[in-house]
Amino acid sequence: MSDRPFPNRKPRDDELDVFGVSHPGKIRKENQDHFLIATFHRRINVLGTNLPDVAQRLPSEEQRMAYVVMVADGVGGGVGGAEASATALEAAMRYVHSSVTVYYGADANEAEFKALLQEAAMQAHEAVRSVRETQGVRGTMATTLTLYIGVWPTYYLLQVGDSRYYVWRDGTLMQMTRDQTMAQDLVDQGAMSQDIASRTPMAHVLSSALGGDTTVPVVTRLPFNWGNVHLLCSDGLTKHVTDERIAEVLGSMTSARQAAEQLLQDALAGGGTDNITVVVSRSVPRDGA
Repeated sequence: MSDRPFPNRKPRDDELDVFGVSHPGKIRKENQDHFLIATFHRRINVLGTNLPDVAQRLPSEEQRMAYVVMVADGVGGGVGGAEASATALEAAMRYVHSSVTVYYGADANEAEFKALLQEAAMQAHEAVRSVRETQGVRGTMATTLTLYIGVWPTYYLLQVGDSRYYVWRDGTLMQMTRDQTMAQDLVDQGAMSQDIASRTPMAHVLSSALGGDTTVPVVTRLPFNWGNVHLLCSDGLTKHVTDERIAEVLGSMTSARQAAEQLLQDALAGGGTDNITVVVSRSVPRDGA
């Protein structure tokens, strides 16, 4: 990262350093995790006007409206979990893409944008349940969903389940999502300590999931900061890699790819008992920008 002051503008596309990786782990034969990284663009094509030189003043390149990262961790036997996570990502992306132009820009209505993301989660929930019904899947077919969408100068976070979103900044790692698990529910009720919760089997039993009996989408608005390093991951990472080690890797990263691949290797070295998905993202000001 440059030592120069951070610019007061939206990062350009070539200033987005992002990389995702997903691995089945050492034990499971199938990878039921999925991730997706995408940008939404628009451009102005001047077809006719009598305004002098307006075509030169208006953006002719494809202007980025939003930047989206999603991670989904499927739950279910057979192909159920894998199909649930893939279905959820595709359904959420379709809904967000078709709706985001209405809310684009710094003056977007926060309440309406939050409602958009909550509806995207419910659309994904219904899509998973529809696939389950159509295919006659018995037992569990559900998925987590953690979605980050950057709409300058803010970004929004959508959370269902226990795939996590972290921010590293100025030497500090912060978990910005709350695990929607039975164990965390008991911690919040004061019936269990956080230390015990992390070691109980209930730590991996979801209390909210897309396609499940209960779905509680949580949407949070956060301010953009050039100094942020973003991490989205499935619990295959956090089962085996401590927050301290995550902070160490992100604090010494040379690129998003290097950090993501290092965290994956750490999770595999720690046991690799589950599918592992890691997406690392940051904005890097380029010289001359």
